[in-house]
Amino acid sequence: MKFIDLSRQYHQIKNTVNKKIQNVLNHGQYIMGPEVEELEQRLSAWVGVRHCITLSNGTMALLVALLALGIGSGDEVITSSFSFFATAEAIIFLGAKPVFIDINPHAYNIEPSQIEPMITKQTKAIVPVSLYGQCSNITKINAIAHRYEIPVIEDGAQSLGATHWGRQSCGMTTIGCTSFFPSKPLGCYGDGGACFTNDDILAEKMRLIRDHGQKTRCFHVKIGLNMRFDSLKAAILLAKLEIFQNELECRQRVAKWYSQKLSDYLVTPYIENGNVSVFAQYTIRVERREEIRRSLMNIGIPTAVYYPYPLNKQPAVWNYLQEKRNYPEAEFASKQVLSLPFHPYLTKEQVDYICKELLRTILI
Repeated sequence: MKFIDLSRQYHQIKNTVNKKIQNVLNHGQYIMGPEVEELEQRLSAWVGVRHCITLSNGTMALLVALLALGIGSGDEVITSSFSFFATAEAIIFLGAKPVFIDINPHAYNIEPSQIEPMITKQTKAIVPVSLYGQCSNITKINAIAHRYEIPVIEDGAQSLGATHWGRQSCGMTTIGCTSFFPSKPLGCYGDGGACFTNDDILAEKMRLIRDHGQKTRCFHVKIGLNMRFDSLKAAILLAKLEIFQNELECRQRVAKWYSQKLSDYLVTPYIENGNVSVFAQYTIRVERREEIRRSLMNIGIPTAVYYPYPLNKQPAVWNYLQEKRNYPEAEFASKQVLSLPFHPYLTKEQVDYICKELLRTILI
């Protein structure tokens, strides 16, 4: 059994993928070819914004968004204490300081009520993370940000396709960022990412930054980097977009199977009012986590932990924090969260088997 079975997905769209790859091989424009432009148009329409800027990976999407907003040395950026390291890394890389906020213990996303007390004159952005495929409470976060005229960047690396009160993830904030890492709900064969915005000026800045600051060929008006997207990866994502809606529905069905079997015995995913999750992971909470993981692996059931350490416990960030604080909900979650095998092609029989063995292990 695989934790995520990408090969099964490939066989669903094999002919389409191979045809689109062959088209790229035929025209030979491997970087920023016509597939990239088409993908950006289709993704911006999906998300409901004017601009999509594809990038080399999700980390670069965060970096480009921060750069476009002028974030730099001495600035503060408010973000979640419970996320993949790149969320804090991009902030620190630019010389800014991450200001961590604890999470809602049920949804695992940043707790909006704790944001306002941490805002200072140095606060230049708020970066909520939409973890496990569920949007943060963007409505409340945007309201706070609007009062203080602070831009919001949604880290939607795991949540493309999710909705919050009917609006698409990555389309509700100043800039939305996502990742096309292979295991993501919309993943390519390799790394990739994108930024989304309705702001024409920010969009132009982000396009310049991703291509060495070039306005026209060999004429550079801004300092940038090489963060361009590959045509082959764009072609693959175009093929996957054709089945994306169907896969989102399959994810809902698989999550429902899990919850029906497990919710009477342990903590299953909590979806906040107004949200529809894409279930980038199906994450439960258990005690004796490592013992349970070993028992399941011994019978061929893989699991994963996202994440074993909250960001404030990562030694690399310690020298960049304004003050060392505790984040009890994030720290507690990091000791208990456990993600089960999850992808759109899991069968009811596979889910039943996983649940049976999991409960047998837990209830011993």
